[in-house]
Amino acid sequence: MTILTGHKIKQSVLLKAYKLMCTSERMARLYDEEKAICSKYVHSTSRGHEAIQLAAAMQVLPKDYLAVYYRDESLLLGLGLTPYDLMLQLMAKSDDPFSEGRAYYAHPAIKKEGLPTIPHQSSATGMQAIPATGMAHGLKYLWSQGLLKGRSKPIVLCSIGDGAVTEGEVSEAFQMAVLKELPILYLVQDNDWGISASGDEMRNMDAYEMAAGFKGLERLRVDGSNFQESYVAMEQAVDLVRRERRPMLVHAKVPLLGHHTSGVRMEWYRDQEDIAIHHQQDPLPKLYKQLLESGVSAKKLDKIKIEVDKEVLYAFEKASASLDPAAKQLYTHEFVPTPIIHEEGERNPIGGEKVIMVDAALHALDEILADNPEALFYGQDVGLRLGGVFREAANLSKKYGEARVFNTPIQEAYIIGSTAGMSAVGCKAVVEVQFADYIWPGINQLVEEISKSCYLTAGKFPVQALIRVPIGAYGGGGPYHSGSIESTLLNIRGIKVVYPSNAADMKGLFKAAFYDPNPVLMLEHKGLYWSKVPGTESAKTVEPDRDYIIPLGVSRKVLAADENLIQQGESALVVTYGMGVYWSLAAAKRLPDRITILDLRTLNPLDWEAIVGQVNRHHRCLVLTEEPLMNSFAESIAGRIANHCWEHLDAPVKTLGAADVPAVPLNVALEAEMLPNADKVFEALSELLEY
Repeated sequence: MTILTGHKIKQSVLLKAYKLMCTSERMARLYDEEKAICSKYVHSTSRGHEAIQLAAAMQVLPKDYLAVYYRDESLLLGLGLTPYDLMLQLMAKSDDPFSEGRAYYAHPAIKKEGLPTIPHQSSATGMQAIPATGMAHGLKYLWSQGLLKGRSKPIVLCSIGDGAVTEGEVSEAFQMAVLKELPILYLVQDNDWGISASGDEMRNMDAYEMAAGFKGLERLRVDGSNFQESYVAMEQAVDLVRRERRPMLVHAKVPLLGHHTSGVRMEWYRDQEDIAIHHQQDPLPKLYKQLLESGVSAKKLDKIKIEVDKEVLYAFEKASASLDPAAKQLYTHEFVPTPIIHEEGERNPIGGEKVIMVDAALHALDEILADNPEALFYGQDVGLRLGGVFREAANLSKKYGEARVFNTPIQEAYIIGSTAGMSAVGCKAVVEVQFADYIWPGINQLVEEISKSCYLTAGKFPVQALIRVPIGAYGGGGPYHSGSIESTLLNIRGIKVVYPSNAADMKGLFKAAFYDPNPVLMLEHKGLYWSKVPGTESAKTVEPDRDYIIPLGVSRKVLAADENLIQQGESALVVTYGMGVYWSLAAAKRLPDRITILDLRTLNPLDWEAIVGQVNRHHRCLVLTEEPLMNSFAESIAGRIANHCWEHLDAPVKTLGAADVPAVPLNVALEAEMLPNADKVFEALSELLEY
């Protein structure tokens, strides 16, 4: 695409842009002048990028969605945010309208009438591309189903630096944008610097050239320091994406006139010649000259600068005098409240048939899709032909259509990260990572974009997502299809983790996880899916009714010791989950009436009250896991029990888990040697009962 010529821009638009450019420039200077206050927290400014950012801001509509990055200060001013709004975040004040003092400067979170929606984006460069593309994906789906209100179609604008385009996750976003023909505009601002690395050190092509490799991605180059050219270019680009509902990339060349951040100053890594070359492209004097040529007097332009100076200084004084967050604010907004607080429905309906766990999950998902038109299910191989490698989505794509149940490329980052975008536009995504061992490419999105979103937006943007993860070892699955990863996941604050061990719990927890407005990972043990592993027959249960749901954070007593033996001090408690339930049941048969088994079912939130209550009754406790034991969730629980219940313990808290080796071996004998089993659990319990 080429930029149209002869397009006349209203003088009022040019004057508005000039005032906002002056505002941005004065704010940047003020931050340097007031280093004692402003350098307390690291920040960046938009100096040099103002023209393209303002041009972009003037094209988007309140119904649109934006993903911005940390240098987009002028874009935010162009949307209508005030210097005072931004300065409250600069100084991490309690009244910061985006994050209540939790996020860096120019990290907006906006859900406000009259403004485009801007969900959380992290400071991790390039990471916003996937959630932004997820927003466009969700908008396309909602529009196709008649679920969007209004006649005019919203789009997504994703702003990003050229250096960040080298991130692999940006390529995943581009790939999905062209594959699904999504209404998204990628605005790439290229100032030729990363931090201290120049463009020619980081790449052998810029974003415009790279985009040529993505068939269907429309491209446009623009001088991002020239407001008039930028305005026309962005008007064209936004119009194309809005009308034709397909993706586009605008590559804007801009100067870098400020520091990388307040903590990495330009003089540390740039020579004076480079700085001088960039200043020749300063957008502000360019626009000043264009306005003079259009007939605006220098007196009028100088008056605007004087007014801006007063406004910026007043905003700074007001923001400086505002309050810091109270200490109690630290503990708010990790999650938003879930509506699922009671067990409901019938767990064992009269005349109900027994089902295996994988079918309980399939039926739960089927019912969810039937009842919730905004719900989608996607991942690798879950679509039309196979319905999942475990047949956990069999025939759902045929039943609900490929717009709702579909295959993705092999892109774990997109599968996970896109759920943040889906949630922001009102979709409810259920996704699957094919095996737990392959979740790692998606961890960046899980940690940076999903887990922190609710907390860093002060509750405005929780991510409603159900992420299914087949997990666990059995029958020679080998090192890349057998791993247990719950301890790693449980070290990520801001997500919930559930781990059902039977079909009834699978269905009830699946429903609760879906209707929870927070991100939930459902760990589904492959060895329990079909109840084919000897000793796991009871994982097959009567299927609960359609309304059955179990609140997250509620454990279940699978087996109870005899009350007289408990009173005589001859019992022990097993705290476990997943396959550990069945190893414990088998071992308990050899210790009749002496063992209580507590199935946690949910690992976060944890039913700590039930653990403490049972430990204090039994006075002996074994914590059992399938994970390697060292530094595990099981050891953490054991440590907490020892710390909180020591007055009630008659023996040290015992732990049992897999051997501490890097992976599950392929050979079944070695696998058996590594994993816990009923004999190992019996031995541990026998030792415990001797105290």
